[in-house]
This record gives sequence, C-alpha cells and structure tokens, in this order.
Amino acid sequence: MDKYLKIKKLNIMKTTIKKILNAALLLGAIMITGTTLAQRGGQGGGQQGPPPLPTSDEIEEMVSDMAEEVSLDETQEAEILVLYKAHFEEVEDLTSSGRPDRDKMEALKSDFEDEVNAVLTDEQQKLFKAYQKKNSRQKGKR
Repeated sequence: MDKYLKIKKLNIMKTTIKKILNAALLLGAIMITGTTLAQRGGQGGGQQGPPPLPTSDEIEEMVSDMAEEVSLDETQEAEILVLYKAHFEEVEDLTSSGRPDRDKMEALKSDFEDEVNAVLTDEQQKLFKAYQKKNSRQKGKR
C-alpha cells in the first residue's frame, strides 16, 4: 500500500507541475502578444492613413528651423512661409475627401519643392536638400 501511495503522490506532483508549466507558458504568450500589440499601436498595426497635417504654428516653426539651417534671409523666409502654408492647404484639400491619388500627392510635393528651390540660391538648395534628408530620417525613427 505504501508503494501505491508514493506512485499516486508522484502522479499528482507530475500533474501539478504540468499545470504550472502550462499556466506559465500561457502567461508568457499573453505578455508577448500584449507587448507586440502595444508596440504596433494596438490591433490596427500602427497609424493608418496619412500623418496629421501641421497647424499654422507648426508650419511657422518648421520654416523657422529651416531658415536657420539653410541660412535664409528675412525675405526668403517670408516667401517660403507663404509657400509652406499654401502647400499644406492644397494637401488638406486633397486629403479631406478621402485617400488622395498617390501620383497627385507626389506631383504636389515635387511642385512644392521646385517652388521652394526657386527662392533659394544654389548653395541654399544643397543645404535644403540635406535638411529634408535629415528630417525624413527623423520621421522614420518615430
């Protein structure tokens, strides 16, 4: 009878250990899933659609930052501020009625960059290109 009790205790211990391991594995899977979803921004897998458009104050801050990096004079800064505000108004018009055509958006961006470059000297155009590259890398890290 003693041997029978020992075997029964061993079986109970094995079953208990299996239950504990299964619970630990389940908990680990839940934690990993939760962490993954949180990093991707919920169930949607991150931001859907285009990024929010900058406010007027944010546009002014962008142009001010650019003015420092590209060494704009006051006249150039004022002209470029007008271009930026007009550009984002056009973007808002295109995006307000749903998802805009990719080709239209790329053409709009290209035209905008051409307009900005027309205000800049050759040296400033190089600095502007570097400024854009630096800022696009920073956006990618977010």
